[in-house]
Amino acid sequence: MIEGVSSRGLALLSAAAITAGLLSMAVVQSNRTITAPGGMDAHVHMTGADAGEGAAARPTTTVKPLSCEKLPNVPGHSITTALVEFPPNAYTPRHRHPGSVTAFVIEGALRSQMEGGPAVTYTMGQTWFEPPGAIHSFAENASATEPAELLATFVAEDDCGPLTIPVTD
Repeated sequence: MIEGVSSRGLALLSAAAITAGLLSMAVVQSNRTITAPGGMDAHVHMTGADAGEGAAARPTTTVKPLSCEKLPNVPGHSITTALVEFPPNAYTPRHRHPGSVTAFVIEGALRSQMEGGPAVTYTMGQTWFEPPGAIHSFAENASATEPAELLATFVAEDDCGPLTIPVTD
C-alpha cells in the first residue's frame, strides 16, 4: 500500500486510471445548472415520479464536471469526466445517454438498474457500463445515512453538451 494516501485518494487514483484506460462516458444534464470551479457547469438531478412513494422528499444528486476534451483520434466526439455526489437516500430517475457511460464507485454503495436487468448494488472500486441510448431505470444511494460518490466518464458527440435524456414513458 502507498503510505500517506487515504483509501479515498487511492480510489480516486484508481478511478483516474480506469477512466484513462476505458475512455467511455458522458455528462449528466438536469433541471438546474450551477457554476463549478474552473467555469464548468455542475448539474443537480431532479427527483422524478419513478422514485416511488415520497419521491419529492428524496435528496438530489449533484454532478460536477471535472474535464471535457475533444477526442483527436475520434473526430466529432468528446470525453467528459464528472464527479457524481449522492447524499444519503439520493435518487436519480429513469434516463438514458446519447453516448457511452462508465461509472466507477469512489465511496459508499449505489444501487443501479439498467432496463431489462436486475438492480445491482455497487460498492467502492466497482464499475458498470451503459451503452449509448440504453435506458438506466434508476440509480440511488443504497444508504439512508452515508453519502456515496462515483466518477462518471462519458464519450459522446456534440462537444461535451448535455448528455442525459429523461425517459418518462
